[in-house]
Amino acid sequence: MEDKWNLFQKFLITENANISIEDFLINSVVVVALCSLLGLTYQKVARSLSNRRDFSSNFMILAFTTMLIITIVKSSLALSLGLVGALSIVRFRAAIKEPEELSFLFFSIAIGLGLGANQVTVVLVAFVVFMAILWGRYLFQRKESVDSMFLNIDSDLKDGLALDKVTALLKGHFKKHQLKRFDEQNESIEMSFIVEAKKPEDLERFRAELREAYPSSNLAFLDRKSY
Repeated sequence: MEDKWNLFQKFLITENANISIEDFLINSVVVVALCSLLGLTYQKVARSLSNRRDFSSNFMILAFTTMLIITIVKSSLALSLGLVGALSIVRFRAAIKEPEELSFLFFSIAIGLGLGANQVTVVLVAFVVFMAILWGRYLFQRKESVDSMFLNIDSDLKDGLALDKVTALLKGHFKKHQLKRFDEQNESIEMSFIVEAKKPEDLERFRAELREAYPSSNLAFLDRKSY
């Protein structure tokens, strides 16, 4: 019994982590390369409404920070427990409005976790598979019209604007439309769509009809390629 207790005590002793600087530098280079490619891919294939260029700049920071933490704590139980305790009192708040954004952030964390554990081969294989899935989906679904645009509409609730009414208007002016976001607050309503117009005149006719029916509404058309 005493031997087991002594063994358990030794298990809990904090030892200096034997970190290879060479491996850490190699992993750092891999993180920079993979996250750069991930960011470029996100800017090209993502369907998010946020500014994709600014959002993708977070991937490298997130992955490198995760790799650094795992590299330091992986050889010490005490440090690992301390990390769990520290994270339990930290609350992260981020304006993540679309699941696609969250999935890319999780994959960045996964890259950092894998490289922090020196699983370079597994990370590289997973990255190649993930890129193949993203680009395959992008090329397969690239049947969208070149004039596909973001449409954002906001108005006061007292104006009577509703989702079903806007959808009815969209059907009369655009060959395709897809709801991407719908926000309703105390005094305002906001909705975002992806629409495909046959010609520029369709945009003007929709704008005129919307403003005639709902004078206080505001709308904006954004080119998807510019985001």
